[in-house]
Order: sequence, then structure tokens, then C-alpha cells
Amino acid sequence: MKIRSNWFIDRDSNYRWIYHKIKRHLLSTRTKFQKIKLIDTYSFGRVVILDNKIQSAEFDEFIYHEALVHPTMITHPEPKNILILGGGEGATLREVLKHPTVKKVMVVDIDEEFVTVCKNYLENWHKNSFDDKKVTLIFTDAMEYIKISKLKFDVIIADISDPVEKGPAQFLYTREFYSTIKRTLKPNGIFVTHATEVQHFPDKSLSSDIVKTLFDIFPVAEFYYEYIPSFGSLWAFTAGSLKYSIKNMPSTTIKSRLKERRLNNLFYYDQETHKRLFFIPKYLRKLFLTG
Repeated sequence: MKIRSNWFIDRDSNYRWIYHKIKRHLLSTRTKFQKIKLIDTYSFGRVVILDNKIQSAEFDEFIYHEALVHPTMITHPEPKNILILGGGEGATLREVLKHPTVKKVMVVDIDEEFVTVCKNYLENWHKNSFDDKKVTLIFTDAMEYIKISKLKFDVIIADISDPVEKGPAQFLYTREFYSTIKRTLKPNGIFVTHATEVQHFPDKSLSSDIVKTLFDIFPVAEFYYEYIPSFGSLWAFTAGSLKYSIKNMPSTTIKSRLKERRLNNLFYYDQETHKRLFFIPKYLRKLFLTG
């Protein structure tokens, strides 16, 4: 149909389809691991689509990436050694490198072809962060890497793609994976992951399963969320720590660390945003924070 060539249809479920008017088709290819599409849209600028799901959009990616990275990085008093799992667009890396405390960053992504596409087409995401001397880029499966790695990290960030059927990340949202990550953290380390879409009134959802799994594994675990316009939904994030509480960080400490690390020019995150992220409405507290 003609409409299909001019619109991208984000099939959220069998009952909700979101149409995005396409300005220009940039790329459509398949790697060994996933289908990649890049389109320019009128509403969200350039959009990255993996396995027919929107992964990231130019005009609002800063909301997702700053929400994923900075609450954890600011909570850690001196994050030096960082591990990023996934994050092929380079935006998570971009945000991590804004912290002057960082000495080394390992980026582990399974799909080298996807990262190459991102380097060529998504400069507004990565800002050439892959070329930073602090960065080591490794192309392998995230689970295999953390199983064999003898390195320990201050902060581990999972920015892996959604667990779609037959996708490269479908086995990375499990108790085994998160337990292995826990063993890869330093004694005061913090782990954070996105936890997929917040489904509004389900009896059970993948996002709530992820949250509750981390609550079982880590001595300190916390849930927060944000609305991502290009996703058309609330998006869950979960942090697991061996020592520090992200939720209970004093606003004065956050403000002070933002100033010390010269992060006062972020687009989304500051001490007020941090506080609001943990104002969880009653129905989500019932879904995510109770047994």
C-alpha cells in the first residue's frame, strides 16, 4: 500500500499502532543479528528502528540517555571504570564521558555492523565519542563477556535492545545475567538498566519482572521511570547497588557533584529531575514495588 512507503507504523501491540510520517528513507539492511532501518521523520527527526521497533529518536534521545546514565553516575562518588553493555548508537557513551572522573570505558556490543552504521549516520548521538582514548570497544555477546572478564567496574550500564523474539538481546533480561553482573561490580559498584515499557494495568509485565528480579539480587535496588515521546509510553529503569541508594541522594549533594563535574549544561537531568524520577504513583508502586 502507498501509505506504508510514506509512514512507519510502530505496532505497539495488536490493539495500538502509532504512525510516523516519513520525510526520507535512509537505510534498510539486515545484519547477522537484527534488522536495521534509519528514517528521517517530521516529528522526531532521525529515527533508529531495530527489528521493527523504535530504538532511538534524534529529538528526544537525550531524555532516555540522560535518565539512564546520570542518576547512577552522580550517585557514585568517583566513577572511574565503566562498562556499557550495548549502546551501539554511542549516546550512552557520550553521556558517560561527560563525567571527568571517568578513566576507562569498556563498550561491549554484539553487532559490529550496527555500530558502524551508527558511526556513519548518527553523529548527533555519539559526537565522536567512540574515538575517545578512554574507550575500548569490544564486539561480543554481553553475557559471554561478563562471564569471562576478570575486570571489576564502578558502574555497569545495560543499554541493550529490547528482548524481541529472535533478537540479539532476548536472553539478557534474566536472573542469571543480572547475578553475573553483580559479581562484576566493585564492592561499592552500581548497575543500571532500562527495563522496557511500563505497561499500565497488567497482572504481569516484563518490566515488573525485571524490577523484582533486581530487588531480589541486589542489597539496594530502585525503580524509576520517564515518559519517552518517540516510544509513546512510560519507560522503566532499574538500578541495583551493593552500597549506594540512588533514590535517597540528597539534592544538595547532586547539585554539588553536577557543579564539580561541570555538568550544569545537561538538557534533561539535574537535582530537581532526579527527585521527580522517584515520585512513583500508587498503581505503579503496587505493580513494581510490592511482591
